[in-house]
Amino acid sequence: MTTQRLTPAPPEGAWLGIPPFPKAVKTELENSTQRKNLRHATGTIRAKRAVRASEVHNWEELRTAGEQIKNRVGRHLDHYLEQAEAAMTAAGVHVHWARDGKEANEIVTRIAKEKAVDEVVKIKSMVTQETDLNEHLERNGIAAWETDLAELIVQLGHDLPSHILVPAIHRNRSEVRDIFTAEMGQYGKAAPEGISDDPPELTAAARAHLREKFLRAKMAVSGGNFIVAETGTLVIVESEGNGRMCLTLPETLVSVVGIEKIVPTFQDLEVFLKLLPRSSTGERMNPYTSMWTGVREGDGPQELHVVLVDNGRTDVLADPQGRAALRCIRCSACLNICPVYERAGGHAYGSPYPGPIGAILNPQLRGITSKVDQALPFASTLCGACNEVCPVRIPFTDILVQQRHRVATKKTSKHPTIEQGLMKAAGWVMGDGKHLASVQQGSKLAGRVFGKKWIGPMPVPLVDRWTQARDVEPPPTETFRDWWKRERGDR
Repeated sequence: MTTQRLTPAPPEGAWLGIPPFPKAVKTELENSTQRKNLRHATGTIRAKRAVRASEVHNWEELRTAGEQIKNRVGRHLDHYLEQAEAAMTAAGVHVHWARDGKEANEIVTRIAKEKAVDEVVKIKSMVTQETDLNEHLERNGIAAWETDLAELIVQLGHDLPSHILVPAIHRNRSEVRDIFTAEMGQYGKAAPEGISDDPPELTAAARAHLREKFLRAKMAVSGGNFIVAETGTLVIVESEGNGRMCLTLPETLVSVVGIEKIVPTFQDLEVFLKLLPRSSTGERMNPYTSMWTGVREGDGPQELHVVLVDNGRTDVLADPQGRAALRCIRCSACLNICPVYERAGGHAYGSPYPGPIGAILNPQLRGITSKVDQALPFASTLCGACNEVCPVRIPFTDILVQQRHRVATKKTSKHPTIEQGLMKAAGWVMGDGKHLASVQQGSKLAGRVFGKKWIGPMPVPLVDRWTQARDVEPPPTETFRDWWKRERGDR
């Protein structure tokens, strides 16, 4: 067995090297294999989701219930977090608070060093991708092994995830075979000689590769789909069973969870366990739903830690409109329905959160200081399909418009643009009938000058790609006011 311990992950901050969406998407669109993979995968998933949702007679009422529960959590988040902390502490869980990703990473690293481990096994987790935990652990000499099949493919391929639910959605099975053949032996048990791209063979190779890691791991790291405030119960849903291995075999378990993942009661949890599988994988229920409340002697990890991560979430909560993004339960339904994501893929968004949810969440979590985040609210057609499929009714298009306004305001606050000047002038004209009448007199004069001739391409600074190829009709010689007075008099 190889002694190599470092995880084959991209360097820390790899997302920051991706250019803004308008530039990144040009490269992604040239990848015809990826576009074919995405079209097939997203089409299959959204078709399954539609069938499963149609089976529930009160589906829209469930969506409304999910929205209202999440809204209640947002209004009283401080109360529910304190309630959850008290319940978890009483059950023997060590609760930590992290203001940002750096602090969360340092907490996990400190625990690993205290346990004298040089490797951890991981359950698929969006928040640890958000904080670059794997890369931070690697820089401290600790290997973080992804155990979700799709995450394993991404990790062994020295790649970045491109989907919330299926991180390797941009890869086809032939590419997966090539990755397994070239990389598995570098970090553990090698893929069998002559392995084909048949999915059962690939799954068997991943199972054999991961099993030795499961059996020797002393520490595991997970995320969390939900935390039940009244009991301190953590909940993880998954499809493969790798999470169950991480939750039972290691001696120490550290769960890194965003502060918005709270639900008040078990009764509330019932709503989301109906919404989530149908919206994400198109299944009636999750194959594996794991719940644990504190430590049980002789059963599972004997030391439990929960790291509650803010990392910009309280800033999102402070926005009366933008806070709706915190309702997200990471189902990826918005990605699967989005025509932009289907063609661009996830990497163009420059974040672990791609698609519509990434376009509204990333600029709020990270601010709109970078060109990457300033571009994201415009990575949408505003078609509204994401609004219709979201299980917790996030108003994506409303938030996108709001974020676009924020970006435009920021850009023009120090450097006013020609367009901004034109809009201000138009506001002056349309804001008062007398102003409009004065301008119309000038329009009449221009109409007499040009007669019936069309005006050619607009001159600088009005020239752009649209007007260069199109002529402009001549101004009218008579205004509507004049026509009305002539035809109707004072009526």
